[in-house]
Amino acid sequence: QVQLVESGGGLVQAGGSLRLSCALSGRTFISYSMGWFRQAPGKEREFVAAIRSIDAVTSYADSVKGRFTISRDIAKNAVFLQMNSVKPEDTAVYSCAARPGHATLQILARANDYGYWGQGTQVTVSS
Repeated sequence: QVQLVESGGGLVQAGGSLRLSCALSGRTFISYSMGWFRQAPGKEREFVAAIRSIDAVTSYADSVKGRFTISRDIAKNAVFLQMNSVKPEDTAVYSCAARPGHATLQILARANDYGYWGQGTQVTVSS
């Protein structure tokens, strides 16, 4: 059974930085593609970033491109989301997700194609 645990959320001022972490347990980390999604109050869940299992190719939503970076540490079975130059509109609950195997970047941007989810961590950006 795959388990995902996020950490690193909190309150940050606009223009600041925050680093989210997601630890995966229960399976071989390298065999999973990982994604970050977020959901703001009253809004649909949206794709933020993804990193593919085999080749670590990354993908980003246009709204965070150039500000956020997704990375992974295979030895730690963890994926990270470095958030720089944050804006109030980045305020949301951020969740990491995992799906086994390789997939196209288009698939990795779809929440319904992930089978495992963390509990989410709140990120609040003050203006």
